[in-house]
Amino acid sequence: MLPSRRGRPARVPAALALLLATAATGVLAACGDTGGLESAGATPAAHHPARLWPGLTPASSPAYDIGEVEHAPMKGVAVPGGDIRRADPVAAVRAEIAAHPDDYAGAGARYHETSARMADCGADGAGDEPGGCPVLRPYYRDLTGDGRPEMTLGFRLLPDRLTAVRVYTVEKDRLVRIMSYEDAVSAVELAGRTVIVRSPSEVAGYEYRLQWTWDADQRAMLLTSDEMLRTGDGGRHARRPSASPSPSVSRSAAPSSSPPAAPSASPSASAR
Repeated sequence: MLPSRRGRPARVPAALALLLATAATGVLAACGDTGGLESAGATPAAHHPARLWPGLTPASSPAYDIGEVEHAPMKGVAVPGGDIRRADPVAAVRAEIAAHPDDYAGAGARYHETSARMADCGADGAGDEPGGCPVLRPYYRDLTGDGRPEMTLGFRLLPDRLTAVRVYTVEKDRLVRIMSYEDAVSAVELAGRTVIVRSPSEVAGYEYRLQWTWDADQRAMLLTSDEMLRTGDGGRHARRPSASPSPSVSRSAAPSSSPPAAPSASPSASAR
């Protein structure tokens, strides 16, 4: 009904009423078709973790020393003015070689070729060319949040096809190693204040992804994630040479960030 000029309701013609009803229906239908909420289906029921062997005596100490905390001053490596960019990366590697003669010195040492090729390194820098200096170009980024950069450094472990990854910071004008890892490395990435190392897996179509994050309490980069992920390479099998235990991580004892996966999910990284 519509009001008349005298304030009395006037009758709405039937044709006009039908038109208004049709228009309203169209508006409501349009609202439902664009941006309307749709059901995502039933929500899976939540389940508490099932604890196995509740009577098992809790462990009081780790079974393996995987070197969770790496904080080692590098003796004999100068840091002019406390600026890590002025520290010699080749000198840092030479200091490590000197500290571990059983691994590098002599023809019978596992990485004797690394030691021999250090003679090809320049006095003030590193080389990335295959067959020359085994020390790779350093990268600088603030990984500790103190506003100053850290140095992420890599060098080849020869004749094995392994790569050592190290992170150094400066404390009281001293070069300090705060992360140490070595393996058959596919890639190394810096994301924010995190170091990510990717390594091939023996399982076709998968790779390991390990993540280190700065911990202010321990004054070191801690291994905070160890995952096995799909690579998306179509199932290509990449065989990884076995690596010796690293000063920071033993591959067989590295902790996993995720519980064992279900049969339909990715293989668990803890099954190495």
